[in-house]
Amino acid sequence: MKRRALVIALLLSAASTTLAIAQSDLKQPSSSDRYVPRLGDIMSAAQQQHQKLWLAATAQNWQLATYELGQLESSLAEAAMRYSGIPVSNVTTLKDPLQSVSDAIAAKDGRKFAKAYASLTEGCNSCHTSMGRSFIAIRVPTGPQPFGNQLFPPQRKP
Repeated sequence: MKRRALVIALLLSAASTTLAIAQSDLKQPSSSDRYVPRLGDIMSAAQQQHQKLWLAATAQNWQLATYELGQLESSLAEAAMRYSGIPVSNVTTLKDPLQSVSDAIAAKDGRKFAKAYASLTEGCNSCHTSMGRSFIAIRVPTGPQPFGNQLFPPQRKP
């Protein structure tokens, strides 16, 4: 629960937060030597975690669902912290759906999970739309096939 609170706090303050590198006795690589994942890489990981979260919950593997939710939250927090062009409002609007998904998992309630997951998915698509990326539309997965949680036909503009 402490980890979830930390992730939510990171999501709320992500736009103004910069990552600090822990000090150690080891020589730190120069900033030009550090790998910085592209936003597309982070979002691809988030899409995979989104689908795995659904599959775990529908199989009632609540422990795996908890893990995948944590992974998804971490990916979203990383994207918001590394890419300042993502508006804070886009990040904070996911706070409630993420918490609802967490609550449904804790209750081991598949019906509540499905509703919360649909709300989370809608929040993801709202963010994509606000960023001029409405052509990236995700959905509740239709099965375990790769990318079963993405719509590929062009979407109508809202």
